[in-house]
Amino acid sequence: MILLDYSQIALSNIIVQKLNDEKMIRHMILNSIRMYNKKYRNEYGQMVICADGMNTWRKEFFPEYKAHRKKKRAETDSTMDWTEVFRILNLVREELKDNFPYKVVHMEGAEADDIIGALVQNTQEFGNHEPVMIISSDKDFIQLHKYSNVKQFSPIQKKAVSDKNPRTYCFEHICRGDKGDGIPNILSADNCLDEGIRQTPLRKPVVDKYLRISIEKDDKYYRNYLRNQTLIDLEFIPDDVVENILDCFGESTPPSGKVFDYLREHRLNELMDNIGDFTQYNMVRT
Repeated sequence: MILLDYSQIALSNIIVQKLNDEKMIRHMILNSIRMYNKKYRNEYGQMVICADGMNTWRKEFFPEYKAHRKKKRAETDSTMDWTEVFRILNLVREELKDNFPYKVVHMEGAEADDIIGALVQNTQEFGNHEPVMIISSDKDFIQLHKYSNVKQFSPIQKKAVSDKNPRTYCFEHICRGDKGDGIPNILSADNCLDEGIRQTPLRKPVVDKYLRISIEKDDKYYRNYLRNQTLIDLEFIPDDVVENILDCFGESTPPSGKVFDYLREHRLNELMDNIGDFTQYNMVRT
């Protein structure tokens, strides 16, 4: 199974190339999917497009989660029309669902992280074990490398992502938080990043201490640890969200025989020359 992080793949290219045109963005997204499908389909099988939904459960659990993403985007590049960019991303996602031979998993309340986490963990169930390739530069997925059937490729770095100890990586990530997602470290209050307050420094000896002894319930930072664990550790996706993701995945029925007409309609001539690269192959086991 090839799990493609749709928004991350698309946005990384849009930002680097400063794309703001519907046809160019459509071509870029489809060409990336074509390339990764061709590269990994024989070994990993079906392609699954994993896309972010709106109103995610993390925002309900922690209102500060990604609270400043929109503002930061505008400050980083004021020349980009982000409303138009996201309109195109949503449009192409639906076009993929209607015309291409891939399962597209997109649902209210869940991020692509949740979809990838739930599908990977589902491969650990009896009878579901199969090789998985995650296409994303997001290091949050390193925690999933603890499963022997999981690999990851970073389109930004153009190389495999790996870590010697995924479990330790996940623990340290929880302790340190994720500033880009608005998650403070475990020594800091919920709203410190939202209010622009400097975090309490979390130095390596402190992390090493917690690695040795683990965080106990009477530790004054235990509540903050649980906050970050819920937001970061993909084993803590709520059960109802996981169930909805698996239902959506199971009910997704990719169309067949529509790719040629779609590419012709949108005058994607270069992609038509490589139309065979979009085909899904059955997985070959050795």
